[in-house]
Amino acid sequence: MTSADQVARLLALVPYLQSHPDAELGDTAAVFGVTTEQLLADLDVLWYCGLPGGLPGDLIEIDMDTVVESGRIRLTNAEYLARPMRFTPDEAMSLVVALRAVRELAGGHLAEGIDSALAKLERATGAPSPQVTVAGGSEEIRERLAEAVAARLVVELDYTGAGLAPSRPRVAPAQLMVRDGFGYLQAWSLERKAWRTYRLDRISAVRTTTEPAGTSGEPPEFGPGWLEQRPDAAEVTLRLAPEAAWITEYHPTRAVRRLRGALEVDLLVADPAWLRALLLRLGPSVLAVQPPEAAAGAREAAAEALLAYGAE
Repeated sequence: MTSADQVARLLALVPYLQSHPDAELGDTAAVFGVTTEQLLADLDVLWYCGLPGGLPGDLIEIDMDTVVESGRIRLTNAEYLARPMRFTPDEAMSLVVALRAVRELAGGHLAEGIDSALAKLERATGAPSPQVTVAGGSEEIRERLAEAVAARLVVELDYTGAGLAPSRPRVAPAQLMVRDGFGYLQAWSLERKAWRTYRLDRISAVRTTTEPAGTSGEPPEFGPGWLEQRPDAAEVTLRLAPEAAWITEYHPTRAVRRLRGALEVDLLVADPAWLRALLLRLGPSVLAVQPPEAAAGAREAAAEALLAYGAE
């Protein structure tokens, strides 16, 4: 567990404890999904936190003796953190986009929960909600697959593979997922006795049987996205000014390194035109590009634009 995880948890823990006086240690740990040992470690950190100044009256107060003896958490002198953290506009919009993608595959009670969360987020952001399109096949097919996953029943699919060859595999469906704008079904193939992945928009019919799915273990981790599989994709490293950190929220990255006054981002690039457009958009926020030749197209485009405006 990273220090960033702990900071985020502490910022949520303080308002939770203020609204739950004498909270029980085990119950609180369960709410935050950590062990009681981790929660005690969090509390040990928390009572060294407070307002600038660092004097005893500036710090959060926790009766650790009571925590150890009775398992009850009593927190005071933290009224300035009475409300949990709020999403920034960018964070809220990113969550809206992700929920809309999941909503494309959701049904039943799950869909109702997602719709409720979306409505609250959209009211909070006050911005027009983006439209998200996922190639996920028909809603009826998704519903039948979701029901089969929940009931743990074998299904027979009418499926057209990438080579346009029709087939009727009998599978034990495990989960529905979204990757790179497509909906997929992960399932155990009874004929092949192995895990297989099926694109939802290539399933034309689902017939549910009464045969139990059985136990095949956990499905393997879903493989890399299409970009990572392209042999012509090259890794490019951008050194950026802090104001350009937004690209890590909007574009897939392989690694992000925080430096003093800058950050380095590793990207996979399959289309030089896309990288050229990104570099031109970032402008002076781009401090360096590795390999240097990856920026050649952007430099040429910028020079042509300056000539067109009569600039030197």
